[in-house]
Amino acid sequence: MKKLIFGILSFCVFNSFAQKAQLDELTFDDCQNSAFFQKVKNNTNVLRYTAADGSLLEIGDTLVIGVPSGSITATTAVGAGNTVGVAKARSRTKSSFTTIIMGRPVGFGSIMNAMAGEAPENAGANMQGEIVVISEMKVSHKGSRKKPLALTILLGEPNGRAFGINKYMSVVDYEKSVLGGEIRSLNAPMTRDEAISKLKESKELLDLGLMEQSEYDKIKQELTPVIMEQ
Repeated sequence: MKKLIFGILSFCVFNSFAQKAQLDELTFDDCQNSAFFQKVKNNTNVLRYTAADGSLLEIGDTLVIGVPSGSITATTAVGAGNTVGVAKARSRTKSSFTTIIMGRPVGFGSIMNAMAGEAPENAGANMQGEIVVISEMKVSHKGSRKKPLALTILLGEPNGRAFGINKYMSVVDYEKSVLGGEIRSLNAPMTRDEAISKLKESKELLDLGLMEQSEYDKIKQELTPVIMEQ
């Protein structure tokens, strides 16, 4: 009887903890608000997130991998070992993503790399333009409990295929990734630069006689607030 009661109490405590480790709603402002983020534990699941640019992210939503903002330089020795001659160093630099890694943030691939003394593998330039879906979202502190929260997103492919030997990719800091142009949401609000570019394109089409004045006026009316408010 005592074991049964203890088991029930343990289940209730575990269930209560599990519920506390999940947030149904979270915003970028919450992540920066010390009164809020100090109460949040690391690796807390998030179901719905409102980003700094106003875009709304949910599990199953589609994202697009942008342009890599970093680079990796690999150096190898040529002519070393049993070969004749003096060894020379040959370096090759290639583009890579700084906020997107292959695999889970703490997954099998990351563990194997850590055991080998290596950092997580950054996604390469070949992932540019890849369509991905949000499989999981978590937040953790950027250091101690007194630091703001960063959103980590586990990415999968829409058709369930693996990314090479990895089934997933991970965005280690979503907001930083957006600022660096490495990832974007399809439902993100139009930026000022995008609005200006679209308006210029529409004006060119109007001048070429490929767009009606009424259609151009409508586009201009829609884009003007975006251009003027930022």
